[in-house]
Amino acid sequence: MIKKLYQWTLQLSRGPHAEAALAAVAFAESSFFPVPPDVILLPMSLAKPEKAWRYAAICTLASVAGGALGYAIGALLYDTVGHWLIHLYGYEEKMASMREFYAKWGAYFILLKGLTPIPFKLVTIFSGLFAYNFPLFILLSLITRGARFFFLAAALNRFGDSLRDKMEAHFGLFLGSLAAIVVGGFVIAVKLF
Repeated sequence: MIKKLYQWTLQLSRGPHAEAALAAVAFAESSFFPVPPDVILLPMSLAKPEKAWRYAAICTLASVAGGALGYAIGALLYDTVGHWLIHLYGYEEKMASMREFYAKWGAYFILLKGLTPIPFKLVTIFSGLFAYNFPLFILLSLITRGARFFFLAAALNRFGDSLRDKMEAHFGLFLGSLAAIVVGGFVIAVKLF
């Protein structure tokens, strides 16, 4: 089954809609979706290492656009969608301390969390909720998400062939590790804040 999933992912990464799927996942992950774009970015970049930089740019731009939606959820829809998401992640009791923290450390929070497995959607929603400077939020998001995706593109471009061989041999371990990172990111987010 895992081998079939790997083949399907590779087929998607080589297909005509691969870039659109990558952009859609990167966009959604920054505002409401729990799966990171790495699930598609890695196989796509391994299938076509010469396009890794292009894929990183697509991820960056789509992620920042999705971040703008997350910001809007926090700023405009907190009473409905935003509150539901904050409740889902267990932050209701922590809102006052988060507001104070964000006023003091918001820029560092955006930069650091954009690089980590902590869900970026929390950053985007909090930024809107706490009325963080929108142009600065976009700039910081471009920096942090760009750094994350372009670092990955550089690694894949440099070590792509050996990584592809290892990924093909251990795709189940790769998926398990990715799932552990995502779950770990959520756990860290809940525990830290």
